[in-house]
Amino acid sequence: MSETKKYLFIGLKIVAWVIFVGLSIEAGGLMVNFIFSLFQPEFVQNLYQKLDLSDLYSRSKWVFFAMYSFILVIAVLKAYLFYVVVKLVTELNLSKPFNSLASGQIMQISYFTFSIGLLSYVARETAQSLERRRYVVDNLDQFWADSQAFILMAAVLYIIATIFQKGVDLQNENDLTV
Repeated sequence: MSETKKYLFIGLKIVAWVIFVGLSIEAGGLMVNFIFSLFQPEFVQNLYQKLDLSDLYSRSKWVFFAMYSFILVIAVLKAYLFYVVVKLVTELNLSKPFNSLASGQIMQISYFTFSIGLLSYVARETAQSLERRRYVVDNLDQFWADSQAFILMAAVLYIIATIFQKGVDLQNENDLTV
């Protein structure tokens, strides 16, 4: 592997770590705010990222908990997705990349990406349904704005994972015949 590619891969590892840390901080902040709002409901107007869900909380606590649960689950799934990405780039052996570990992790990444996309889509549709009932939920769009991109990315990753798995199978066959 050339020096340029080696430095590029190290740069990608650093970017994956930075994104993972950022998403973990966001998920942790949202989780702490959620727990705090359970015991001190007046805190609902000052949530993470200046999120004000006081109108939603005052109209229906169940709707508040349902929408906040969508936000929490999506944030945790995104953080875990990048945990798997960091694990993949850390453990990947570039001299022999076609192995069952890498193949399994790429498949796992595609499943998590699809889950995030699907859950974001359901959350967005639920929010639109609530808007029709005059709930103020337009400030939640930032949490599920890219649901279709996640679904498309999951499809691409699934294809790559399938090709990777076929490469692993071919490599295992070649190792057995030699």
